[in-house]
Amino acid sequence: MRSKLKAWTKALRLWSLPLALSSTGMGSFLAAIYGEFDGLIFVLTALTASLLQIVSNLANDYGDTIHGADTRGRVAPASVIQSGALTLKHIKNAITFFAILSLLSGLLLLHRALGWEAKCFVFFLLLGLTAIGAAITYTAGSKPYGYMGLGDVSVFIFFGLVGVLGTFYLHTKQFVWSYLLPAFSCGCFSTAVLNVNNIRDRETDLKAGKKSIPVRIGRKSAILYHWFLLIVGITTALTFMILHYHTPFQLLFLVVVPMLIKNGLAVTKLNPSQLNPHLKQIVLATLIFVLLFGVGGAVSKGLS
Repeated sequence: MRSKLKAWTKALRLWSLPLALSSTGMGSFLAAIYGEFDGLIFVLTALTASLLQIVSNLANDYGDTIHGADTRGRVAPASVIQSGALTLKHIKNAITFFAILSLLSGLLLLHRALGWEAKCFVFFLLLGLTAIGAAITYTAGSKPYGYMGLGDVSVFIFFGLVGVLGTFYLHTKQFVWSYLLPAFSCGCFSTAVLNVNNIRDRETDLKAGKKSIPVRIGRKSAILYHWFLLIVGITTALTFMILHYHTPFQLLFLVVVPMLIKNGLAVTKLNPSQLNPHLKQIVLATLIFVLLFGVGGAVSKGLS
């Protein structure tokens, strides 16, 4: 029983959930700073995003197994399927279960935020169904888009633009153009997480025909791409603060810069087998960035 529970904990990859919470957290912080915040909407967006992240994690293990990317020669820790702790059927059933939970959570969220306002409700419902589909078909299905190198685009859109601006809209029913900047930051850092993962798995992905960005452009270019994501993420956040500057507290998020530099240096210098801790480190750095960004903005608003 204990070993089974441990296997499911590993399969769900709970360590990755802060990444799901980062985009919805940023949207909620921006809503609070804007003057419109709903606690239940905050909880439901966080829950829905976390469930979608779990669906994506499970589907990734399932898809990589059936497509041959999850092998004993991979640098990444062995998945629960490859280790024999759980079967493909177990994971497939879990994908269905958590997809249904994410849909139910999303429906509750939309009802709370929008009532039965038809046009917005249908739009966000379709957006939610698209997110579920994107989570599942990243590596699963007959033509997984992750195997075509489109995972970065999906992560940037859903963990950046959709996650931040969608959450903000559900709180406020407003769209603010300048809020694209912190949405870009979250998108860049989330994409950097995927890039670390793909640099680590480049050799096995190459053999399996998974054409991730590092497979397509090579390790050296992928490292430059990683630095680009980190620099753009901080630059867009800094630009937003300059445009909306009130007090120095708004620059509190810059405390995370050393963590980002450390991550970039690790990706640059270390062997793929040494990158696993730094995958979790960039997830944590992204969450800390969001918390400091939000707290700094909220304190600044209170003082101004």
